[in-house]
Amino acid sequence: MLPNYYQFYCPVKILSGQTAVSNIPFEMSVLGCKKAMIVTDKGVAGAGLIDIVKDAFADSDAEIGYIFDEVPQDSSNRIVNKLAQLFSKQGCDCFIAVGGGSAMDTAKGANIVISEGSDDLLKLQGVENITADLKPMIAVPTTAGTGSEVTKAAVIYNEEANAKMAFMSDKLYADVAVIDPRMTMTMPPKITAATGMDALTHAMEAYTCLQKNPVTDVYAKAAIDLIRRYLVRATDNGKDEEARLGMANAALMAGIAFSNSMVGAVHALAHACGGVCHVPHGIANGIMLPWVLDFNLDMIPEYIAELSGVLGGSIEYLEPADQAQVTVSLVRNLLERLNKISGLPTRLRDAGVSEDMLPKIAEAAVNDGAHVYNPKELTYDIALKLYKKAF
Repeated sequence: MLPNYYQFYCPVKILSGQTAVSNIPFEMSVLGCKKAMIVTDKGVAGAGLIDIVKDAFADSDAEIGYIFDEVPQDSSNRIVNKLAQLFSKQGCDCFIAVGGGSAMDTAKGANIVISEGSDDLLKLQGVENITADLKPMIAVPTTAGTGSEVTKAAVIYNEEANAKMAFMSDKLYADVAVIDPRMTMTMPPKITAATGMDALTHAMEAYTCLQKNPVTDVYAKAAIDLIRRYLVRATDNGKDEEARLGMANAALMAGIAFSNSMVGAVHALAHACGGVCHVPHGIANGIMLPWVLDFNLDMIPEYIAELSGVLGGSIEYLEPADQAQVTVSLVRNLLERLNKISGLPTRLRDAGVSEDMLPKIAEAAVNDGAHVYNPKELTYDIALKLYKKAF
């Protein structure tokens, strides 16, 4: 059924291919920039991926002004403020975020602080609270999951409150997304699996949440199809360039979908797991996805049912509720395959969550805005029940 009204927006220029990183200096010139700050983490730098970016500048007038490699697993307000100060001190005029979602969120957060001239990032959290035009940003993902290179969202960990803060604004889109399979080749199997489940969750929630629309449906289904074809391959053989490029494009398409349609209860539950127990976001999403699909099934059986064929299941002309159960089973089967290949946790207990923490996590989940777009209301009691099932 078509919505009475919808909006779709994705202003990001996308470069995708085997040597896409080589085009970064040219893209900087198009943006009027000459001195870039690279934002990354120790793992990405240690894997030699920054060297690939450096090589792109060999014959260019553009330069790398500073390499900031202190991004933690969860981007934090303290690191964001430190980065903002360094950006100004080093005289940089654009960001190149090289990494997963945390690196991109850190760059976005610092960009907010610099451009808004604010000394307190916390004042600007929420939806469309950013009014200033931000500095140019080029995003180079080294994981295939978050889709942050094409989203208008940033999630920053508030160290004082022990919670994750969400920022949503059309100002937060990167100017250019660079999808180069060389940048994802060093991901170990478990991270490949976890980030792939992150992308699958983005796509499936985009397709089933309240703000879905015909355009996001196309991107979501295309992403799910690529994940079906390439996630197990990429996890099983990290040097499979076709699989790596396929998964990078899947993450990007899922990112475009959910940035317009939003997500749902899976993300609220996963954010809480990350904020309270520091469970990596992709792992938390993967664990909670089948339980939330099952929870939403009686409200939107037809939407969930429509995804069974895209996931590789046979279309048997079952009743929507029965076909939707096939979809849930296929997600569980995928998780089990990834667990066998990579050790990806399929239960909260295996991800380091203790049972006595579940009430605290459930409290955090119902205060997370992501579940607003879920087809069914997420209450504290329901959140706790879902966590107990997933435990």
